[in-house]
Amino acid sequence: MCALCGVLGGEGDWAEATGIAVPDASLTRRAQRQERVRLANSVLRQFGLVLADWQGAKYQLASRTGRTELVDNLAQVWQAAERILGRACDPLDPAVIARIEQSGRTG
Repeated sequence: MCALCGVLGGEGDWAEATGIAVPDASLTRRAQRQERVRLANSVLRQFGLVLADWQGAKYQLASRTGRTELVDNLAQVWQAAERILGRACDPLDPAVIARIEQSGRTG
């Protein structure tokens, strides 16, 4: 399959369903997607990574050094993070959670 077909023909992810992963179902689909990106970035910044929406169809994950990867859904973000970093990337690591709580922000 060519890259363009992969972008256009992907199946929806469970997290993209209205109201899932973002509790405010009154937000537009695009706004919910942006909120998911914001929340994911609160964790990813602990690893020096940044996630961005890519054309409403994929996500772009980037490191401080410019390494980037496109992924189809949020579940793939963590696998891509490990490939980019070359090491484990556990968003549930107690030290990561403590740093997020200490910073007092999620976005």
